[in-house]
This record gives sequence, C-alpha cells and structure tokens, in this order.
Amino acid sequence: MDSTKRALRRNEVREIDRKAIEEYEIPGIILMENAGRNVVEEILKMLPGPDKAKVVIFCGKGNNGGDGFVIARHLYNKGVNVSVYLLTRISNVLADGDASTNLKILLNMNLKIKELQEGDIEEIGKKLQGCNIIVDAIFGTGLSGEVREPARSLIMKINETNIPVVSVDIPSGLDCDEGVVLGAAVKATKTVTFVAAKAGFFKECGREYTGELIVSDISVPKELIEEHQK
Repeated sequence: MDSTKRALRRNEVREIDRKAIEEYEIPGIILMENAGRNVVEEILKMLPGPDKAKVVIFCGKGNNGGDGFVIARHLYNKGVNVSVYLLTRISNVLADGDASTNLKILLNMNLKIKELQEGDIEEIGKKLQGCNIIVDAIFGTGLSGEVREPARSLIMKINETNIPVVSVDIPSGLDCDEGVVLGAAVKATKTVTFVAAKAGFFKECGREYTGELIVSDISVPKELIEEHQK
C-alpha cells in the first residue's frame, strides 16, 4: 500500500459510497459489478486454468454477498466449476437492492444457490473437497457486532481447511476500524479491498487475517477518495 494514502474507517467508507451514488450519480450496481470483476481477476491469477478449477463462494445477504454473486457469474462464464452457498434465505435477498438484481441474474442462468442451514455446517468439509479457492463474501465493512451462528461455525470450518481463501473487501468477522476479531473471522490468503485499505487491516489481528492485500479501483472518482484520505 502507498504509505502516503491513509487507511479509511467504516464511516468514511460509507460516506464515500454515499457520495459516489448520490452526488456523482454512479449507480450502486455499477460499483458492485466493478468490485466483483476485479476480484475475479485476482482469483484467475491463482487458478491452474478456469476449465480445471472449482471455486466455492459463501455469500451473506448484503452488498458483500452481492459482490459474491457477480463473482460467481463471471467465473461461471469463464468455465469455472462454481458453487454458491447463501447464509440466508433466497427470499430475504430478493426483497430489494443491488444484491437482489445480481442474485436474480444467477437464478435466471439456472445456477444452483444452496441455502445454508446450521445443520449443514458439519458437512461443509465434504462440499469443499477438490476445491481450488474459497471466496469469502459473507460480511463486509459494516459488521460491528459479534458473528452469530451459522456464520460463526462456517468461518471456523473455512479456517480449518488448507484451501486458499479470497476475501471480498474485508475478511468476514474482522472489525473494519479496530482489526479485532468479532467472535470469529476468516483467515484470508488474499483480501481484495475496494476504494482504499481499511484502518483495521493494520491494527490488532488485521495483518494476520488479511493475508496479501490488493486495493482495487472500482471507478469511484479519485478526488472523492483523496478528500477522505487527507
């Protein structure tokens, strides 16, 4: 990371997102599309070849999960064997928002989306057999409370594997501001974060859980980012 660029806190990230959408009139779904495609580029660098690869994507119900849906679509179109697991009901995501739009696209493509229940977590090891990469799109920077079940058990299972993990924006369960573990956090091999690095990446457990850090440009105007990095 460029040492002259300050890492951002949760409220600053939210404000940049808000201004990008409301003042610059960049639709949120464009930011989500750019985010997902940038993660795909990093994933492809880690694969032996798309047609020989298996990727498992764990998605939450918010925009982080929406990024995961974009990732699933692009990997599928590249020929990757993609499995998507959702930590909520499909109907909860379809209610509204950009994540809903991207989930609908996957459903229209007839990609199977598995709703994970607490009882499924013990079997997750079998589902990961032969997997090349796990994508963590469970929680984003907005998480501030303790991780609850079934996400907590899932995160612990992910950490027990020797499979490389790519976290979307932030390792799920890591506090964006303070870098503390909120009950359980994904230990990422690589974190592809958007707009700017987050303050928590450089505090407490941040470095240990973030792995290789990639700061990704998702088309937010640079002056808007620089305004918050002064």
